[in-house]
Amino acid sequence: MSVQVEKLEHNMAKLTVTVPAAEFNAAMKKVYNRRKNSFNIPGFRKGKTPMSMVEKVYGPEVFYEDAVNDLLPDAYDEAVKESGLDIVSRPDIAVTDFGKNKDLVFTAEVALKPEITLGEYKGLEVQKDSVEVSDDEVEAELKKAQEQNGVEVDIEDRPVKEGDIITLNYAGTVDGVPFDGGTAESQRLEIGSHSFIDTFEDQLVGLNIGDEKDVEVTFPEEYHSAEVAGKPANFHVKILGIKEKQLPEIDDDFAQDTTEFDSLEEYKEDIKAKLIMGKEERAKSAMENELLAQIVESSEIDIPDAMLQTQIDRMVDEFKQRISYQGLTFEQYLQYSGQSMDALRESLRPDAEKRIQGSLVLEAIAAAEGIEVSDEDLQAELERMATMYQMDVAQLSTYMQEEEKENIRENLAVQKAVDFILDQAKIVEPSEELDFED
Repeated sequence: MSVQVEKLEHNMAKLTVTVPAAEFNAAMKKVYNRRKNSFNIPGFRKGKTPMSMVEKVYGPEVFYEDAVNDLLPDAYDEAVKESGLDIVSRPDIAVTDFGKNKDLVFTAEVALKPEITLGEYKGLEVQKDSVEVSDDEVEAELKKAQEQNGVEVDIEDRPVKEGDIITLNYAGTVDGVPFDGGTAESQRLEIGSHSFIDTFEDQLVGLNIGDEKDVEVTFPEEYHSAEVAGKPANFHVKILGIKEKQLPEIDDDFAQDTTEFDSLEEYKEDIKAKLIMGKEERAKSAMENELLAQIVESSEIDIPDAMLQTQIDRMVDEFKQRISYQGLTFEQYLQYSGQSMDALRESLRPDAEKRIQGSLVLEAIAAAEGIEVSDEDLQAELERMATMYQMDVAQLSTYMQEEEKENIRENLAVQKAVDFILDQAKIVEPSEELDFED
């Protein structure tokens, strides 16, 4: 096999790969052996028709497509290794020549990792966000804990009020006609949660168990179903049950019953410490992002579009996975949101570009500063991952390919580069003035 490399503009390259005719003929033979039972030619038992007779009846072209598809993946991988190029996109492959007793020739246009000109990355100024925690924030966390430990109690002697959790049946119509999703039985609803459209929940206040009522609402113009968007609707409702959430008192007993602390004051101190820790982490992350943005702004980076499209492909895959966790298919999401695939990809483009720029800049800094990841660093990261996955570290290491371990090394080097630029920065505390004119 031979490979020719042609460098193109904007960090693109074209590989021209030639697979010898002998290999193409061998691939055709393998296709014949795989498919010979499917040929039914008079005078020959099924599976016993010679390859030459199959080619005479159907033409050798009958094996071409499968032979090309069988050869391409390995031939491309071998060509990439032989070229020594640092490829950062999926290939755009075009087959230009093939046939029996002929070489298979194909081209692959690919994006190459851009070489960048680093801007200034040492001694940059960055403002640190405040990490102070107020009493109100602590109280808000206590209220959340109180809500989580509330108990639902059945109510039978009063009507529905704000904050109640009710069970109801409803049947909705638009212009007197039922619509998809407009009917439910034994539906649970918290009054005041605004889970339902318009004033639906407000109109249930004051009803008793067993009461029925026609509720009039209007669907919002941007509602996901075009069938009912912007239209008035009628829901016939019946109240089946009422529950009230009773909350515990926030006192020492609450702290003892729900936490490991003996007093409310100890619990509050713990809440405050955790809030401060969270703010410290967010402040650090915000500074890292701001410093990275400054370095990207002052650096020269020519990102090939194919690299950008490959990153967008990854982000679409991530998005599909997140949607599946919500019980939706990707097609359902596009339908409900009224968004096309092209529009989604375009919306992801700025973030994809930012991810690539940040990654390239940090890799360049790691190289410029000679940042290395030791075997001890890698082992510590594997131990952290093993703890997270509740696995033995030796077992985890066995499962991993060398390529995966190398990716971990690269990620650790990038994180060390992040730590380096933060360590080199001039951090302006919240009480100080940040002078942008210096």
